[in-house]
Amino acid sequence: MAISDLTDKKPLLSLVGLIARKADYALPADARLRRNNFDLLRFLLALIVVLYHAYVLSDLAALSPLSKIISADTAVKSFFVVSGFLIFMSYENSRDLHSYFIKRAKRIYPAYFFIIMMGGMIGLLFTTHALDSTFFVSWFKYLASNLVFLNLLQPSVPGLFEGNRLQAINGALWTLKIEVMFYLFVPLAVLFFRQFGRLRMMLIIFAGSLLYSFAMLHLASQTGAPVYVELQRQLPGQLSFFIAGAASYYYFDQLARYILWLMPVALIGFVFSAWLPWLLLEPLALAILVVGFACLLPYFGNFAKYGDFSYGMYIAHFPILQLLITYGYFNASPWLGLLIALALVMAVAFLLWHGVEKPFLRKSSHYVAADKKAESGAIQ
Repeated sequence: MAISDLTDKKPLLSLVGLIARKADYALPADARLRRNNFDLLRFLLALIVVLYHAYVLSDLAALSPLSKIISADTAVKSFFVVSGFLIFMSYENSRDLHSYFIKRAKRIYPAYFFIIMMGGMIGLLFTTHALDSTFFVSWFKYLASNLVFLNLLQPSVPGLFEGNRLQAINGALWTLKIEVMFYLFVPLAVLFFRQFGRLRMMLIIFAGSLLYSFAMLHLASQTGAPVYVELQRQLPGQLSFFIAGAASYYYFDQLARYILWLMPVALIGFVFSAWLPWLLLEPLALAILVVGFACLLPYFGNFAKYGDFSYGMYIAHFPILQLLITYGYFNASPWLGLLIALALVMAVAFLLWHGVEKPFLRKSSHYVAADKKAESGAIQ
C-alpha cells in the first residue's frame, strides 16, 4: 500500500464511519471497560512475538516475510501499554495494598515458576555437556537467578543450544522483570499522583523516561556499544509506554471522545515515523491504538471463553522454538516447523492455563467465571 493511499482522506473517513456505525458509544465508560477486547489483543500480541522469534531464532530466509509484516518490538511495547492501563485499574480497584500484590503474584508467578523449572529440566535432558560440577554450577545459577527475574545473570547453561543463533533458554523473559518492577512502581506512583497531582506527575514520569531513552540511544550512537541499546530497553526507558497506558485509563472518557479521529492519526504516525520525533510520539500513538482496539472498537465477544492463553504462549514459546531448531525441524521445512511450533506452543499454553494459572486465580476473576459459563453451556 502506498503512503498516498494512507494519507488520502476518503479511506480514513470510511474507516471512521465504519467504527462509528459499529461501536457502542452509547454505553457508559464502566460498561465499555467491562466489555473489552483486551484478551483478543493480548493473544494477537503474543502470537506476533512467537512468529517473529521463529524467524529470528531460525535465521531462515524462507521465514523472512514475517519480519516485514510484524514487529515483536512494537508488540512488546503494546504489552507495556496494556499493563499500564490494566495494572493501574487493578490497583485502584483493590481493597488494599496486600490484596493488590496477592492478585499480581498469583497471576504472574505460578506459571513463571513452572516455566523456569521446565527450562532447568530441558537443560538437564538436552545438554551435550557432561553433567559435572561446571555444568551444575551454571545450572543452579540459572534456576536461582531466573526464579527471581534476574534472567540476564544466567540465561543459558553449558552444552544447550550452542549451535543455535542464540543460546538463551528463554530469551523472552526479560520483559517479566520489567513487568514486576511496574507492579512495585504503581502504588508509589499513585501515592505521588494523590500528593502532587496526577497529570503533573504523569508528565514528569513520561518526560524522565524519554530523557533516559534519549541519553542511552545517544551514547549508543556515539560509542557504538550495544550495551546502551540494551539499557534503553530496561527501566526507566519503558516507563513512557507504561505511563501512556495509565493515562489512557485515568483519562478514558476524554480519549473516547476523540478516538474516531485519533486512531487514524496514530496509524498515519507509524507510516511517517522516520520523519517524526518518534521517541516522543510512539508511546502516545500506541496507547491510542491499543486502548482504541480494546475498549472503543466493536466488542468482538468473550475471547477468553476457554481461558487466557496469551501469557502461557509468551513465556513458553522460546524454549520450544529453540528445541525444534536444534533438532532440525525448521531446516527440514521452515513453514512446517513453524506450524509444529505453533501447535506445541498452543498446547503448552492450554495446559499451563488449566493446570497452573487458573487454579491460583480468585473465583471472582472474569476468566474463571468465563470458564464456568463455557462448561455449563457445554453440558446443556
